[in-house]
Amino acid sequence: MLAAVLSLGGIGLVAAAALGVAAKKFAVEVDPREAAILEILPGANCGACGLPGCSGYAKGVVDGSIAPNLCTPGGSDTVEKIAHILGVEAITAEPKVAVVFCQGDNSKATEKYRYLGLQDCNAAQKIADGPKSCPGGCLGLGTCERVCPFGAIEITAEGLAVISREKCTGCEKCVGVCPRKVIRMAPLEATTHVLCNSHDKGALVRKYCQVGCIACTICKKNAPEAYQIENFLAEVIYEKHSEAAGVLEKCPTKCIRDFTTGYPEGSSFAPPTVPVTPAQND
Repeated sequence: MLAAVLSLGGIGLVAAAALGVAAKKFAVEVDPREAAILEILPGANCGACGLPGCSGYAKGVVDGSIAPNLCTPGGSDTVEKIAHILGVEAITAEPKVAVVFCQGDNSKATEKYRYLGLQDCNAAQKIADGPKSCPGGCLGLGTCERVCPFGAIEITAEGLAVISREKCTGCEKCVGVCPRKVIRMAPLEATTHVLCNSHDKGALVRKYCQVGCIACTICKKNAPEAYQIENFLAEVIYEKHSEAAGVLEKCPTKCIRDFTTGYPEGSSFAPPTVPVTPAQND
C-alpha cells in the first residue's frame, strides 16, 4: 500500500516537473500593450472592427494588421488612449450612426398578407418576399432589436424599427441582419434623411405607403446641392446635409425627417442629446 502511494506521488512529481518545463519552453509571450489595449476597450465584442471579439482586435492593433481607430463603441476617447499606448498620432474615424430608412409602419403601409410565423425578419422575408407590400419597407419583427448589444433599437407598437441616435455606437450589427437592407449607416452629424427604401415609381408607392418617397423632385428643386434622385428615390447628399432640412415642410408625403425635431411616430426615443456640429461647406 505504501509503495503504491509513493509510486503515485513520484509520478505526480515527475508530471508536475514536466509540465513546468513545458510551460516555460512553449510559453507564448504576450505584448504588454495588447493587455493594456484590451483593458480600455468597451468589451462589447460587437464585431464592429471586423473581428469576432475585443481580444482579437487588441492583438491586431498591436501587430499592425488592423487600424487603431475601428472601435466605434469606444469612440474618440478610446482611439486616443490606444494611440497613446502605441505611441502614435490619434486619427479618429468619422462617427456614424445606423438609420432605419423607413417610416411605413402597419398604420401607414399596406400588407400583402397577414404573417403569423416566427417573429424574425429573415424568416418572414422568405415567404413571398415578406408580408409588406413595399419591397423595401421595414418588416418590424425585431431581428435588429434583438441583435443590438446596446439597447439602441426599439420596435414601435405599429411594427417599425427605430434607432436611437444617442445610444447607437455604430457597430453595424443591425445592418448585417436586416434582410431588406433598410438599415444603413449615415454620418452622425447629418440629422436629416429621406426615410424611404423603395425604388418603385411614385404612382405605385402611393398605393401601398402614405409616407413613401414618390420622387416628385420637390426636394431637389428647392435644395439642389443637398438632394439627388436615383432610381425613383430621393437621397440626401451628406456632404451638403446642412442644407437638407429646409425642404421638410415642402415634402408632400413627409418622408423627409430631421431627427433633431423628433423621431418617427410611436417611438419613445427623445430628440438626441449627442452634440452635432454642422459640416463646413466649401
